[in-house]
Amino acid sequence: MWPGRSSAALLLSLAIALSLTAVPASAATGWTVTGPSSRSPLTAQLTLEAGQLKLSAARAGRTVLAPAPVGLRTERADLSKDLKVLGQQQRVLAERYTMTTGKRKERAVRARETRFRLAAGDARFELVLRVSDDGVAYRYVLPDEGGTVVTGEASAYRLDPAATAWLLPYNAWYENQRVETTAAGAPAGEFGHPSLFQSGADFVLLTESDVDGSYSGSKLVHEAGSPTYAVKLADERVTAPGALRTPWRTAIIGDLATVTESTLVDDLAAPSKIEDTSWIRPGKSAWSWLSEHQSPRDFDRQKVYVDFAARNGWPYVLVDEGWSEDWVPELTRYARARGVEVLLWFHWQTLDTPQKRAEVLPKVKAWGVKGVKVDFMESDSQARYAWYDEILAETAALELMINFHGSTIPHGLARTWPHVMTMEAIHGQEQLPQPANNPVHPFTRNVVGSMDFTPVALEVGPRTSSVGHEVALPVLYESAWQHFADKPEAYDRHPNTLRFLNQVPTVWDETRYLSGHPGDEAALARRSGDRWFVGAITAGPARTVSTPLSFLGEGEWLVETVRDVPGSPRSDVQRESRVLRATDTLSHAVPANGGFAAIACPATPGRTTCDKPVQHVPGTSLTITPQDAGDRSPGSTFEIGAEFTADRPVRDAVLAPSVPEGWSVAGNPVWDNEFVPGEVLSGKWTVTVGSRTGKHEIPVAADFRDPSLDAPEVHVAKAVSVFVPPPVPADGASVSELPFVSASNGWGPVERDRSNNDQVAGDGNPLTIGGVTYAKGLGTHAASEVTVYLGRGCRSFTALVGLDDETTEPGSATFQLLGDGEVLAETPVLRGGSPAVALSADVTGVRMLTLRTTDGGDGKNHDHTDWAEPRLSC
Repeated sequence: MWPGRSSAALLLSLAIALSLTAVPASAATGWTVTGPSSRSPLTAQLTLEAGQLKLSAARAGRTVLAPAPVGLRTERADLSKDLKVLGQQQRVLAERYTMTTGKRKERAVRARETRFRLAAGDARFELVLRVSDDGVAYRYVLPDEGGTVVTGEASAYRLDPAATAWLLPYNAWYENQRVETTAAGAPAGEFGHPSLFQSGADFVLLTESDVDGSYSGSKLVHEAGSPTYAVKLADERVTAPGALRTPWRTAIIGDLATVTESTLVDDLAAPSKIEDTSWIRPGKSAWSWLSEHQSPRDFDRQKVYVDFAARNGWPYVLVDEGWSEDWVPELTRYARARGVEVLLWFHWQTLDTPQKRAEVLPKVKAWGVKGVKVDFMESDSQARYAWYDEILAETAALELMINFHGSTIPHGLARTWPHVMTMEAIHGQEQLPQPANNPVHPFTRNVVGSMDFTPVALEVGPRTSSVGHEVALPVLYESAWQHFADKPEAYDRHPNTLRFLNQVPTVWDETRYLSGHPGDEAALARRSGDRWFVGAITAGPARTVSTPLSFLGEGEWLVETVRDVPGSPRSDVQRESRVLRATDTLSHAVPANGGFAAIACPATPGRTTCDKPVQHVPGTSLTITPQDAGDRSPGSTFEIGAEFTADRPVRDAVLAPSVPEGWSVAGNPVWDNEFVPGEVLSGKWTVTVGSRTGKHEIPVAADFRDPSLDAPEVHVAKAVSVFVPPPVPADGASVSELPFVSASNGWGPVERDRSNNDQVAGDGNPLTIGGVTYAKGLGTHAASEVTVYLGRGCRSFTALVGLDDETTEPGSATFQLLGDGEVLAETPVLRGGSPAVALSADVTGVRMLTLRTTDGGDGKNHDHTDWAEPRLSC
């Protein structure tokens, strides 16, 4: 260990200059950089031959990476040939930092770095080469403050031609299945990071680190028969307005344990940009989309998932694609009163500009949402990385955690932005995978950062792996947010599985490789506090899996194992308890595609289980009056009252309302430092209505602490509904010109005077039904609802309705008109390609008019529904 000082994110950064003397190119043709310790197994050698630089790496004297080109090209110069080494500067780095996520919270780093000053003609640049005990990495530094345009890199890796390779055919969302081949025998094509190779006892995992909007992401390009893998940028031109530091070209090198346990990608990344990380909370999440695709549209069904999470002490529920802002604020209040926080899904294009993010993100934060899942970025371009930079800064400022789906892989992002809880970039559970690739992921994708595989599918999916295999996955697969794949009823039918899931953490103090080989089996141990968790899985025939327990400390340990019932691989797991020592081995017979999991804790007198109690928030009661304040005009006032009780002692209870911007409230919060059962916390406040029309909610919340809980604060709220009426529509008004009281849509937002098209607001086409184009109307997607205010001032409604012509396949839908919740008129099932159908209704006396579409009974695909020329007589 080396001396240091503590801080939240960067505990120690020590740089020792070892040589500052310039070394002319003529003085040497080769330079060797060794690992940081005298016993380090790794060396990297840079050679200069005929003006070209090449880099190689060796482990324990064995060549792991043969000499391969180094360099890059810009619009001004080719920095890959006719090179001269002008000098070098060396240093040893010793660094500590703390993570909020990952395989190990506390990180200690040592590395030896050499900075080579290079010239190609008049052009100058630097190559920074770093060697640690678990890998070799290099990056380019272009000092031109006037800016640079990079047109490509010469960077490449040359492997043993016969090395076994586990490669990911490239797409920009990294969700293909990996293929096992050889370095030279792989087909020609593009492959994604990270790529794993094995030559004898040596493994190499190729990837990159510290990629941001100053550069482009990359992939590996391979020619048939060649053992060389060249780096290709996602952009043909990468523009830097000033000096440039490229990402690290990174090779994690070692035995399989070294590669699996490596934190090199995070070690190379930029330090945290967030000083206070106390608001960042990893945890387990109930998630409904995979097992019930339509359930994110169903408020009542989402409450079932909330209740399930609350019963089992899971801190989150993820509401995926389809949620409505009509009910998410209420769901959030319902969840938080039960100790569960809400996470919301977004298509990235709804957040692709500063204006959209400024509108959406503060709004969901005000609802009480704690984090967002952002999907479908599907690009490694510099422009997309610049977007990552922007949304990461903005969500951090709002203290919103984030999960990226349809994304690139982690590049040390969770070190730089600790609120990144997980990223997808995996052929995960939503692809309904066969188990063959499952033992590959711990040695490839999950090495470089949290992986949102969404594990533990018991009754959803192909069901070709055993339950023991599934229950091991949340130990084997690290993800700071672990979104479980199945529905509450499935887990309730597997109580031993559920009991284990309730215990498994999602962030770790330590990770150890135990046994296994990519594609065959994998076993890891991870520590949280004084408890070790073991996960082991196999792919292929039944066998006995043995894992050493040498990671345990001295003395006796209580080991509780959950494994498949012999002969019943799809039934609930069985539990077994034994007292073992670090010298023992955990061995179990597992079925085909099987596995097991275990918890180990110190065996103390009287201890019968390693389980910790599942935490539940206190039972509370909050009553508010009125619940609905009705219609209120701007500037008017009304009174709110509230009473709060709790069924066990709590501290620092505060009761207060909050009002929208432009509204005001008279009266102070009420509070009680020591609040006990039987007490009532009550208050009254006078609210003055603001000028903005539409539906509003005035939440009244009781916030308090319970010292027995890990959660920093419990939030219990209910809301008073208020409606500020807009003007009654003018005679002849089109519905597309009116403010929406509420709107929900089956895909993307409701469009005004445009078709629905895709996810982005304003991306629609002209409204076209049966070959006829219409100027005015609404573009929706079944199932949809749009409600507008008539104020009992209109007489009739007319429209032409049908399926828009923009879809390539016919959809089907029905159209309904509702007045104050009662159906006034409806169509039969209409299909794409047919002419528009007239739909009209008498709306005399109607206060709220709703335009609704439903799918035609065959699902929502292609159901782009148009309300053409929707006119009111008022």
